Amino acid sequence: MTPSHPRISKAVIPAAGLGTRFLPATKATPKEMLPVVDKPAIQYVVEEAAAAGLSDVLMVTGRNKRPLEDHFDRNYELEEALHRKGDESRLGKVQESSDLATMHYVRQGDPKGLGHAILCAAPHVGDQPFAVLLGDDLIDPRDPLLQRMIDIQERHGGSVIALMEVDPAQIHLYGCAAATPTGDDDVVVVSDLVEKPDAAQAPSNLAIIGRYVLDPAVFDVLRETAPGRGGEIQITDALQTLAADPSLGGPVHGVVFKGRRYDTGDRGDYLRAIVRLACEREDLGPEFRTWLRSYVTEEL
Repeated sequence: MTPSHPRISKAVIPAAGLGTRFLPATKATPKEMLPVVDKPAIQYVVEEAAAAGLSDVLMVTGRNKRPLEDHFDRNYELEEALHRKGDESRLGKVQESSDLATMHYVRQGDPKGLGHAILCAAPHVGDQPFAVLLGDDLIDPRDPLLQRMIDIQERHGGSVIALMEVDPAQIHLYGCAAATPTGDDDVVVVSDLVEKPDAAQAPSNLAIIGRYVLDPAVFDVLRETAPGRGGEIQITDALQTLAADPSLGGPVHGVVFKGRRYDTGDRGDYLRAIVRLACEREDLGPEFRTWLRSYVTEEL
């Protein structure tokens, strides 16, 4: 019989970063609020959590992040103005963000790394497994990665991380996993993790991408995890401890993702994400693709 594990209902979204790669745009605007076509990047992430049944979302923020809270709150003046104009279409779009999930917020304070940001969620999460979604990674809703990870966690317990095969020359940009196959083609057992290794020292080309489903035992490990690469508390180091000793909080599995992922943490990839998503939109795609073909042919 498949073991029974607690149903996951909470998601944590770390959003305290300074967004320095997008300066000066992020001098006064949180990077998570930069638009991807006509929605801020962070809304795609909250929509993904809600679609996977995670209706309780904690956002870990920092200074100058108040626009995140405002975006997911009601704006009664704007809603009333749109209602008076009879603009029900835009009214629905405005209300959509405030109806997605029950939102909570906590400030990280000192920027001590992703592991520390996750640790800030401990009082809210309690003793239940939970999901972590990083705002720089947008996963296409047609490829339900998070739901698959939740299913694996509920089957096996422990923690589950999202992995993607990358060019070995690029593995130094990611956390990297050593793993062995299981009976599921897309699932592996993780035995070791290395944060941003040189290509020659990387145990594989399986890179960690920004989705985690974590056992609450990770909090105890994070409290004992010393600062690692970059002088920050790394979630990769805590997961390495759990993978090495499953008795601490269950095994660590990986789901190898082969679907559509959009990286908005890099300027070039951010622009490519906008183009790809705009091309696929029914309301924008046909005209935009025609213009794009013309531009590429005539200008480049």
